[in-house]
Amino acid sequence: MSQSQTNSKAEQKRLNVMSDEALMLEFQNGSDVAFTLLMRRYKDQVVNYAYRYLGNYDDAVDVGQEVFVRVYKYKNNFGHTIKFTTWLYTITANLSKTELKRYWRRNSVSIERSGNNENEDHAWDIPDIDYLPDEKADQSEIAKRVQIALMKVSPTNRELIVLRDLQDCSYEQIAEITSLELGTVKSRINRGRKQLQEHLRDIYNDYFQIFTKQDDGN
Repeated sequence: MSQSQTNSKAEQKRLNVMSDEALMLEFQNGSDVAFTLLMRRYKDQVVNYAYRYLGNYDDAVDVGQEVFVRVYKYKNNFGHTIKFTTWLYTITANLSKTELKRYWRRNSVSIERSGNNENEDHAWDIPDIDYLPDEKADQSEIAKRVQIALMKVSPTNRELIVLRDLQDCSYEQIAEITSLELGTVKSRINRGRKQLQEHLRDIYNDYFQIFTKQDDGN
């Protein structure tokens, strides 16, 4: 083994035990190895978020690739005043919303609004659910139906449900990601869960309970 390979392995071993925020500092100081480790840690989570929001795996992969392009390009925008995952999911959420708007334009999707108030629930046409990315967890027809049910929730509420119930973000973190008041986050998550429950009644109880659990508020 060459000296450069030995040094590279030693560097990776040193970085492996670091927090996300410490890795970002290393990355900002010029370590591409740190960036690679961050991408390995969160690539699947980013794609999963985008898929749960968009309902199309190919589009989710495209979003995931663009997310890490942005992380690389705008690394110095991360100011270490928030968690790395908050910054990462903010980028992911914004790119996912842009992709969904592009889908609507591309497919001339009609939107029925139930009212003029921006906080009202909307009825949305649903993109095709054409792929399930998590082969171990999502290979069944039940999981596909769960995703279809999730796509029937209005995008505003769906974003919050995905962050809270599938990505395990705290309410406070979600408020930072979405720039919403904490109370608004909680009320929209509750509203979104109620929307989702109506579409999950005929699915096995263990899936249903994911979205009917009682929060401890953290």
